[in-house]
Amino acid sequence: MTAKARTLVVDDDRTAGSSLAAYLAEVGHDAHALPDAPSALQALGEAEKSGRPVDVVISDMSMPGMTGMQLLEQIVERHPGTSVIIITGYGTIEAAVEAVRLGAVDYLTKPVMDDELEVAVERALKNRRLAKENVALRAQVEDRYGLENLVGADPRMTRVYELVEAVAGSKTTVLMSGESGTGKSLVARAIHTRSGRSAEPFVEISCGSIPETLLESELFGHVKGAFTGAHADKVGRFLAANGGTIFLDEINSASAGMQLKLLRVLQERKLEPVGSTESIEVDVRVILASNQALEELVAAGTFRQDLYYRINVVKIELPPLRERTSDVPLLAEHFLQLHSSEIGRQIDGFDDRAVAALASYAWPGNVRELSNVVERAVVLCKGEKIGVSDLPADVAQGGEGPLVRAAESIEDTPASGGDPSSWEPKPLAEALLEPERRILLRALEANDWNRQQTADALEINRTTLYKKMKALGIDEPPRRAG
Repeated sequence: MTAKARTLVVDDDRTAGSSLAAYLAEVGHDAHALPDAPSALQALGEAEKSGRPVDVVISDMSMPGMTGMQLLEQIVERHPGTSVIIITGYGTIEAAVEAVRLGAVDYLTKPVMDDELEVAVERALKNRRLAKENVALRAQVEDRYGLENLVGADPRMTRVYELVEAVAGSKTTVLMSGESGTGKSLVARAIHTRSGRSAEPFVEISCGSIPETLLESELFGHVKGAFTGAHADKVGRFLAANGGTIFLDEINSASAGMQLKLLRVLQERKLEPVGSTESIEVDVRVILASNQALEELVAAGTFRQDLYYRINVVKIELPPLRERTSDVPLLAEHFLQLHSSEIGRQIDGFDDRAVAALASYAWPGNVRELSNVVERAVVLCKGEKIGVSDLPADVAQGGEGPLVRAAESIEDTPASGGDPSSWEPKPLAEALLEPERRILLRALEANDWNRQQTADALEINRTTLYKKMKALGIDEPPRRAG
């Protein structure tokens, strides 16, 4: 019979210990009896050195020298992969709670029935397997949502990385702003993953996607009979995230009544399920995000000022992708590796025209849209590299030149003998955007990015220069390699 588990039974009553070990051996476990805690710790150490660590320790609570509870603490600290079951002849609820609090997976009272012991060992083995799976899953989550997956060299993104590092270890409420698709969810997960709460739940909810009548129940839960259709108690997202982190996206869509309830939860760390008069304490790290400027909503009277000040402790602003186009190639390569790995394909990057097309596109859907475009290209690509033909038509149009076709050189226009079928007229204001952007960039580079000197050279005032730079997505000089 193949042994199910490597087990130690620790009991100063040698007869009782040997009897339990003998039964466990009968049902297929590799079980040995030891008379005291020091012998058990020595055996645990030797087993780990041999590469065959002990799976389960079954220990009596009352032993001379080192008690079962003291042994439990030592095992949890020095051998965290080993499960511990405590046995005692004087069982109390308080002792059971304390044992579980210290890390025991089970607590049995004497006399221990054979089938009861076998069930406890099987349960301990199951918990051990689940613990290993959780460690593996957490590693996968860290791989996907760690800080290294926030890609970009733009100075504003560097600031985001710094803020994530700074706030991760605290309970501070974080408010994020940015257009849809800029990666707010990824940043929230990165904060959680790098925090001391990473082993606890991360719960995400988009307030804008849930009807106002259901949002309160979704967040705070409800009791049976609270409203029509409430056939049973429901645990809300806040309680589901207890001990961990809750991410409230699109908080700008919350109604005035919901804003007031949320303010109370943030201030008092208590909530009331719908239909209940009892308050429940909750320990949750709160991260919020808005795709609208909350300052403007406060000024307009549609967002509570007191709630805004309560949540605006640390603010992280995520720039739209069109304002950090130098990051597009980096992000595209990142998503290529991610999606090709998931699909099981080997693709050697993008060809030059595809890179030009990706860099020239305006990305109204931001980083999320780029990820989707790259995933599509990975699926459709038939060659060794992704080309323009693997990109959606609206993205691929950028592969032949600058941001808009209307910004092509004058030699390509019908009036200069170009092919009329290949040229699409654009409104003049739109057609002039890219040439103006190039002129500003060249002037800034010629003047070492000194705004005043650049404005003087262009014979415009500095305020006009700043406005044009903002409108054209020009912020800081691009970083040079090396």
